[in-house]
Amino acid sequence: MTKEPSSQLNALCVFCGSSLGAEPAYRRAAEQLGRHLAEAGVTLVFGGGHVGLMGVVATAVLEGGGRVIGIIPDHLVKVESPFRDISELIVVDSMHTRKRKMFDLADAFCVLPGGLGTLDETFEILTWKQLHLHNKPVILANVDGYWDAWMNLFRVSVDKGFVQPTAEKLFSVVDTVDDVLPTARREIGVGWSAETKLF
Repeated sequence: MTKEPSSQLNALCVFCGSSLGAEPAYRRAAEQLGRHLAEAGVTLVFGGGHVGLMGVVATAVLEGGGRVIGIIPDHLVKVESPFRDISELIVVDSMHTRKRKMFDLADAFCVLPGGLGTLDETFEILTWKQLHLHNKPVILANVDGYWDAWMNLFRVSVDKGFVQPTAEKLFSVVDTVDDVLPTARREIGVGWSAETKLF
């Protein structure tokens, strides 16, 4: 791993659900983010599925003339319906390899609403950042307050002494996907804070 991201935002990795979720706002946000990526010429890196919010954001990028790279483990090819009509589909041997490949290809990360898989990806990329294995921006898109409960858990972990208060600097939270790309560009290439502690 490299500690420093690219000085430019060329590719954004989006973690999101393989389901659409219960609120129409989630789908609208995924579509809007996809349009922003296409308009900005930023490549989408995602989990490779044709289903749920993953499929929605990828379709929006493609419809806008943008580039999409999907990474999917071979054991999910039949389960998750891979999105084959994208710019590049990479089939890998495991979930671990998938996450590492997404990391390698992306300059920053955006987290849309999602389930256990999305949480797994988010926790791992934040853990890597906490351990100073990278310094790429991680942005939670708090669509319709979806991540409020997660933020409460984070604050409890800080209050109970399991997470350093400075860990809040590991990620940013935005209320609308309109703010994702501006936030990523503002944070990309920013050096480590001397105040950031590992544990």
